Amino acid sequence: MGGVSGILGTLALVGGVLFLAGIAIAVTSVSQGRNARSGALLAVVGLVIGLLFGIISQGILIIEPTQVGVIVNTLSGQFEAPRRAGTSVVIPVVQIYYIYPINQQQYTMSGSETEGALRGNDAVQSRTVDGQEVALDITVLYNVNPDKVNELHQRWQTGYQENFVRPTVRGLIRDVVSGYRAEDIYGEKRTDMENEMQTRIGERFEAEGLHLTDLLVRDITFSDLFRQAIEQKQIADQEAQQAQLRVVQRENEANQLRAQADGERDAAIARAEGDAQSIVLRAQAEAEALRLVSEQIAANPSLIQYLYVQNLSDNVNIALVPANSPFLFDFSSLAEANPDFVPPAVPTSEPTPDATNSSGG
Repeated sequence: MGGVSGILGTLALVGGVLFLAGIAIAVTSVSQGRNARSGALLAVVGLVIGLLFGIISQGILIIEPTQVGVIVNTLSGQFEAPRRAGTSVVIPVVQIYYIYPINQQQYTMSGSETEGALRGNDAVQSRTVDGQEVALDITVLYNVNPDKVNELHQRWQTGYQENFVRPTVRGLIRDVVSGYRAEDIYGEKRTDMENEMQTRIGERFEAEGLHLTDLLVRDITFSDLFRQAIEQKQIADQEAQQAQLRVVQRENEANQLRAQADGERDAAIARAEGDAQSIVLRAQAEAEALRLVSEQIAANPSLIQYLYVQNLSDNVNIALVPANSPFLFDFSSLAEANPDFVPPAVPTSEPTPDATNSSGG
């Protein structure tokens, strides 16, 4: 499409050259006394060609895919329907056109010297609700709405970026920031602030024929005093958290010790209860055994004597009993119970010869 316009422009240029050449030939012929008809004819042909193709080239409007054309009728002063991508015809002088880009554009306001639409510190200076100064680096991504390009042209002409985008974004950002505390912007409410900025700027853009694609808060700069206060607060919060953590750890350790003590106490109680039950059971068993023994002794009084004799060693033939005590055993009963029983010899009270001799000596 651009080639057609170039060709037409070239032909118009060629016509202009032929016109000038014809004029030169005619002047030369007249000065030499010759007929200037050929030069005049060439000049007329060149003029016709130049005007024809010049007008045609001005009447052909070629619009790229990333563009939209605004057509204004100079006679009525009315806007025609926007021209989209392609080749169309306009009437020179009667219709004039303006080309607008519809691809994504950006406008950056930054505190850096080498960034942004304007050189130098162009960050948006704002004041929070609690009086803190903040500077914001902002980038807006947007594009022209092709359906509303006539309204955009009518209000702002082609200078919409400097006359509308820049002051509108800066003003709305200041309004939004003024509703937040600096500490909130520094912390968890920064996202809420950015969302509010994007909503308000997007609505304002739509009303003017622009579509906001995205709003980027690239950096927020606080005053030195505020940064120091925030850092001190963060340090204090960290120390408080660490102290709380130590308290929790000590509580956990105390709970573990209490649980261990409770376990040891329960184990000791269980052991004591077991020992007590064991003692009771042993006592009950011993009492039952004694009861049974008592019953047997009561039924058979000689049982003790019999058991004693039965438990004597096989090579024991003599049993000694105190001389000054009654007999320990009922020998008659034992003899009746055991025919082989021989009563033991009872020693006399006479001293032994060795004992006599010892005493005499």
